[in-house]
Amino acid sequence: MKIRLLVEGQTLAATLEDTPAGRAFANMLPLELNLQDYHAIEKIADLPGSLPTSGEPEGIDPDIGDITLYAPWGNLAIFYRDFGYARGLVRLGRIEGSTAALEGKGPLDARIERMDATQ
Repeated sequence: MKIRLLVEGQTLAATLEDTPAGRAFANMLPLELNLQDYHAIEKIADLPGSLPTSGEPEGIDPDIGDITLYAPWGNLAIFYRDFGYARGLVRLGRIEGSTAALEGKGPLDARIERMDATQ
C-alpha cells in the first residue's frame, strides 16, 4: 500500500509491507504525529494502538528510510541514519527517496496518510 508522510511542508512517498503489522498500521491512517528525535538516528512517535507482531522476526537491521515498529515500546520509529541490528524492530514499510525532511533537530509535526490509487 502506498502512503505519504507530510513533514514540515515536504511530502515523502512510502510503501507499506503486506504483512499483518503493515496492514494494521494502514488501518490507523491518517495519523497526526509529533516525531521526536531519538539519538540523531531516527524519529519516533507513540501510536494510538498496538500492532500485531506474531510471526515477525525477533529483530531487523533497519536501512535508511525504513518505517518500523519498536515492539517493546509500541512506538513508530522511522530511520534517517544507518543503524545496526536491533531486537524488537518490525519493518512496516519504507520511504521511497530522500529522508532529508526527517533530519531536522528536535520534534517535527507530521501527517501520515494513505495515497489514493489515482495519485
